[in-house]
Amino acid sequence: MLRRTLAALAATAVSAALLVAPTGGDAVAAPQPAQRKTSWTPAGKATITPGVMMYTKGAQCTANFVFTDRRGGVYVGYAAHCAGKGEATDTDGCSTASQPIGTKVTFVRGGGLVSGGTVIGSGTLAYSSWITERRIGTTDPQTCAYNDFALVKVRPRDVRKVNPSVPVFGGPTGLSTASLGLGDRLYSYGNSSLRGGVEVLSPKLGVALGDDPADQGWSHPLYSLTPGIPGDSGSGFLTAKGQAIGTLSTVVLAPTPGSNNIGDLAKELRFAQRHSGIPGLRLTRGTVRFDPPA
Repeated sequence: MLRRTLAALAATAVSAALLVAPTGGDAVAAPQPAQRKTSWTPAGKATITPGVMMYTKGAQCTANFVFTDRRGGVYVGYAAHCAGKGEATDTDGCSTASQPIGTKVTFVRGGGLVSGGTVIGSGTLAYSSWITERRIGTTDPQTCAYNDFALVKVRPRDVRKVNPSVPVFGGPTGLSTASLGLGDRLYSYGNSSLRGGVEVLSPKLGVALGDDPADQGWSHPLYSLTPGIPGDSGSGFLTAKGQAIGTLSTVVLAPTPGSNNIGDLAKELRFAQRHSGIPGLRLTRGTVRFDPPA
């Protein structure tokens, strides 16, 4: 399910709050709760990973990356429009309705729910940039158009099936906050059910088209082989260093037909950290070394 449009983590450190003594004494840094560590299932045995199919009320999208919170919660990211109630041409997250927080999302592997796929787990919609933008009254055009990011919290009994590594490529090695220049190489793993479970078509090599300053860093246009198609929405993109840089959001009709836009993950995640209410939200690095095929 891809939105059509013409026209995107910086790793945010949690600053310790300062407690000032009533008598005017020296400020003391407040202790911060430690981030609870998760023991991941080995990549070769995990079934919920970046690239897995995700179904929401019948609409299928692709997982991008795995995220955690300070309390040990595990989340899988996809595009906010994957839970949207609008048409495929509705691109403005500030004005398009969404399925509510708490909506069930199903993880599927294979050919999809209608073509021999297997249900491997589930979660609930825990955050949506579209819902949040409407709630807080966002009006900035670039944010409304390109902040297309949502998080699904994996139900506890399915966490044991999760590994954060991207299939085929490995990584992510971290989060990219860089812009993209013309010709920069990118990697992705799409998983549209339209491919009928043919996994050889899922890995993608992309080439950046150069960023448009008018997008204010929210979006990165690119060409990929194979191109993103409906169902690939939400899938993650890695830089040549294996850093997570974007999430697939749109297919472009002009001026570069057949290209795609990815939302900038650093900006999307920063927005989520500020407004989601999820404590200590952060991207999880892969357990498999980033090593793209030559």
